[in-house]
Amino acid sequence: MEFSEHIKTANVEDVELTRPLHPPIKGTLCVTAHHLLFSGRDGDSPAQLLLLLRNIDAIEKSVENLVEYSGLFRRSSGPGERAAGSSGTITVKCKDLCVLQLDIPGMEECLNIARSIEVLSSLDRVTEMYPFFHRPSSLSLPGRWGLSSPEEDFSLIQPLSDRWRLSQVNRDYSVCPSYPPALVVPRGVDDQTLAKAAKFRQGGRFPVLAFYHRSNGQVIMRSSQPLTGANRKRCREDELLLQAVIDGSERGYIIDTRSAQLAHQARMTGGGFESKSHYHSWRRLHRNLERGKGLQESLMKLAEACSDQSHSMDRWLSRLENSKWLNNVNATLSAAGLVAECVEREGCSVLVHGYEGTDTTLLLTTLAQLILEPRCRSLRGFLALLEREWIQAGHPFQQRCARSGLSHARPRLEAPSFLLLLDCVWQLGRQFPLSLGFSEALLLLLARHAYASEYGSFLCDCDRQRCALGVKENTHCLFQFLCSPRERGRYSSPLYQPTELAIWPSVQPQALQLWRGLFFRWTEGAQYLDEAWEEIRNLATQGRGRGCGRSVVPMETEDSVPSSRAVDC
Repeated sequence: MEFSEHIKTANVEDVELTRPLHPPIKGTLCVTAHHLLFSGRDGDSPAQLLLLLRNIDAIEKSVENLVEYSGLFRRSSGPGERAAGSSGTITVKCKDLCVLQLDIPGMEECLNIARSIEVLSSLDRVTEMYPFFHRPSSLSLPGRWGLSSPEEDFSLIQPLSDRWRLSQVNRDYSVCPSYPPALVVPRGVDDQTLAKAAKFRQGGRFPVLAFYHRSNGQVIMRSSQPLTGANRKRCREDELLLQAVIDGSERGYIIDTRSAQLAHQARMTGGGFESKSHYHSWRRLHRNLERGKGLQESLMKLAEACSDQSHSMDRWLSRLENSKWLNNVNATLSAAGLVAECVEREGCSVLVHGYEGTDTTLLLTTLAQLILEPRCRSLRGFLALLEREWIQAGHPFQQRCARSGLSHARPRLEAPSFLLLLDCVWQLGRQFPLSLGFSEALLLLLARHAYASEYGSFLCDCDRQRCALGVKENTHCLFQFLCSPRERGRYSSPLYQPTELAIWPSVQPQALQLWRGLFFRWTEGAQYLDEAWEEIRNLATQGRGRGCGRSVVPMETEDSVPSSRAVDC
């Protein structure tokens, strides 16, 4: 079906646009296949709005008829009265939590515009989405897609250890549909053993290498849950694989992102956990993290609370606590700190998994690497980390980011796992402002692009789908664009001072804050945050403030999670 069939009214004149931080203005509204365009004048200056339809989370519409009665106008109350005019209002709720209002003259025009928005903002076919049509003049196709590959990542490990190899067991995606074709695994385990172990893991996601710690040679692995079931089945190939991971070590840790109760309940539906009797050298630790529907509802409650500016302080604090979003941030950082502590301080390898291994698992492996590995803290290193742990590792962006926090649709497969990751990274950046080579602006941009983007990086749910639909050949890569010289300067942190030390986050309640730049971006006062950051950038460019030093003072929190505070002069 052609896009034009969904557009009954393409242009409407004399539309009034009301948006945050700007006075209402009148102008022309235009609907295209992928955008809402508004053009008007704000005083003597031209004003324009270009909104990607994919960024629309929900709309609300109301239509008002006016009738002539004794020389006055009032609302219509019956079919026999003569209509003198009509108008409609469309409230547009965006996935980046911005809310717009369009006052449109003409009832039919309003309903047509609303219908077009509803249909075009929820297209299901990936090849009909805007990244397949986005052709910026500064980029060309075809070209390199992505910052790295499993082969390049392995080349960095190979000189450090001969215990690992690059396997092509998944070259046709038959072993695990959500894994990339090449995977790093223990050298002593052959492909036949890997294939059998994959059948024992949900979705075929057998344990693979996520991180090699250069200092002590310990590793972080990730997988999905084992399929032990109610009969407590075992798989000797899976046991052999995990034993090969800790070959020569006394112990390894399995960080299960479910509570012990949920892990036991999973056996009733075919899932389960690693039994101590079969995995002798592994110690299992449970850290229950919110996921799926619960996490999506947490975001929805927070977004609703942040958009309501009328409640009292007590009411606001109550709604913030009821959303449990900061609890989720706390639990995630705490569990990531535990993973990093096992590797760095205990000198043990770690396997991380929950259920499918595509959400909470990736949260912990990503944050643990950010804590431990200095190379992941530069702008390019951070983007490469996201590409490796989220894009290549098979986080289902298409499913998870179908709706955001302002939609009242009942959650299905949506969950803001990636948004929670970005919030945790922001907390790290706030606690260690000199240790990250990228700014808050980069995190906000990634949050927006994950839900609606001109680039193809976040399309589809796994590498297999991207290859089948030609994403890499027909769209541009966001991460490559952000690493271009012009954009790198825009999103780099002027405060960055690389350190080889681990950066242990504090998870004390006083140390965590609500991410104002994201959740209050469209409220009064948010513009001053951007102005303050621009002033910091200018000062750094002019060479002011040089000579600042920094020490990292480790602290042990009451809950025994490693933390630290940065002391800046």
